[in-house]
Amino acid sequence: MRTFIEIVERGSLTAAAESLDRSQPSVVRSLAALEKHLGALLLRRTTRRMSLTPEGQDYLERCRRIIADVEEAERAVGQDIEEPRGYLRVTAPVEFGRKHLAPAITSFLWRFDQARVDLVLSDRNVDLVDEGVDLALRIGELADSSLIGIRVGEVRRVVAASPALLERTGEPEHPDDLSHLPCIRQQIIPGTETRWRFRESGKDLIVPIDGRFGCNQIGAAASACVNGMGFGRFLSYQVRDLVADDQLRIVLADYEPQPRPVSLVYPGGRLVSARMRALVDWLKDVLPKRGAFS
Repeated sequence: MRTFIEIVERGSLTAAAESLDRSQPSVVRSLAALEKHLGALLLRRTTRRMSLTPEGQDYLERCRRIIADVEEAERAVGQDIEEPRGYLRVTAPVEFGRKHLAPAITSFLWRFDQARVDLVLSDRNVDLVDEGVDLALRIGELADSSLIGIRVGEVRRVVAASPALLERTGEPEHPDDLSHLPCIRQQIIPGTETRWRFRESGKDLIVPIDGRFGCNQIGAAASACVNGMGFGRFLSYQVRDLVADDQLRIVLADYEPQPRPVSLVYPGGRLVSARMRALVDWLKDVLPKRGAFS
């Protein structure tokens, strides 16, 4: 509704996108989704001009009244909401989301029955503004300075192997040994498939690796590692349970690179809602208790 009002008041999709600090395609998608949802054309658009349909004019007035009521209610309540309520859209990497974030969010929803959360799991960095995401969990240093980040933990980058493989090859004593041993080629981050980074005497050490099996999915790579296909490189949470069950063993721990930070991030320049604050505080407390960062 807010996007529709902004388009009409600004007079064009481009001006509305600039005002909302969004891309023009995302504004177009919002309008199209709204019209599809309503089953009615709201705006007639040509290359030169844009005008409201009768349905659009009626809907515009109703939207303005509804938004005014919402804003008045928010001003009256302010940030002193005892119980979080309303909708949040959250994104996270697939494996971390499946193992840790989804259970943490569902426990939040059991506790606060007026809240509603959609969790989008993707290993790409979702554009929070363009894709309408309120909160993201990111692993690694934050490159986007427009995001507000709250660090909640860190994860290690580990190398693991099955006990059976270690019996055949022996345990490597130095990262360079891996260049002569079978490894799992993880085709996830470009440029890292056959080059693994370690840390020695305070400096980075790059080791070339190779192996007969390559995969673009962490779960499958971990399975191949358990089956003895090769040494695998993982984030610690991805193989925590397998290590605990002695299906995998960590090697070369003394040469691990610096741990990677885990942060909850949201777009800057926004008023942080009570429901967002509540969810962030919940995740900061619950995720470490779940062993997400061990």
